[in-house]
Amino acid sequence: MKNKKKWLLTLSMLVLVFVLTGCGTGEVSQSSTGFWDRYIVYYFGEAIEALSFGNSGIGIILFTLIIRIILMPLMHYQTKSMRKTQELQPKLKALQEKYASKDPDTVRKLQEEQQRLYSEHNVNPLSGCLPLIIQLPIMMALWQAISRIPSLTTGTFLWVELGKPDPLYILPILAAIFTFISTKLNAMGQVEQQGTMKIMTYAMPVLILFMGWQLASGLSLYWVVSNAFQVGQTLIINNPFKLRQEREAAEQKQRDIERALRKANMSKKTRK
Repeated sequence: MKNKKKWLLTLSMLVLVFVLTGCGTGEVSQSSTGFWDRYIVYYFGEAIEALSFGNSGIGIILFTLIIRIILMPLMHYQTKSMRKTQELQPKLKALQEKYASKDPDTVRKLQEEQQRLYSEHNVNPLSGCLPLIIQLPIMMALWQAISRIPSLTTGTFLWVELGKPDPLYILPILAAIFTFISTKLNAMGQVEQQGTMKIMTYAMPVLILFMGWQLASGLSLYWVVSNAFQVGQTLIINNPFKLRQEREAAEQKQRDIERALRKANMSKKTRK
């Protein structure tokens, strides 16, 4: 049930991006009307231009890094929440086995017990979607700023014109690669990979590649920098290789304790 909610929420937010990015038309300037154009898209463009130092691509890179740094506490919270959720998996499985029947009363009882378990351990099963929910309006505003503010639309960075798709498709491919590495590292850090995570590991890079193929290269540049930052952040804060070593060490310690207890019991029986 939890995985279905996460998957539906993710799909809903992605659909929202496609719908809302098509809502605005025409150039955006200080004289634009409407809250979204005047106060969101316009000031996103102003922030990027202030950070550009003569090149809009540099402005997008610095703007992206600032956004990622601001989001770091939220990402840290997400990581902690995901760990807690993983620790509850054995208890959740026990509840699913206990309430295995599909009749309405049993299903309702299972949902109530799962919710009680989450509440007792202060876990929000949907917290993993929070960074995505917050980043979507940012991506949406960035895309419209690049597409509708003349100074950004005609801006260039290396071989690309920021308001047009990358003619060499290098940025979309890099964005897809870093997205895959990021989601893969997050999946490796989990005790048990859920079906939703397995799907997202491969579906998200494909989606990013497809969108980067069609949309302004400035947005692909944002994805490249953002997901590269995410890879580095994961390796520092939630390194899956270190987590695996710690998990294996804990499991080995538990096996040693159980082995020692069995030997102690056998010794008692022998003396008797």
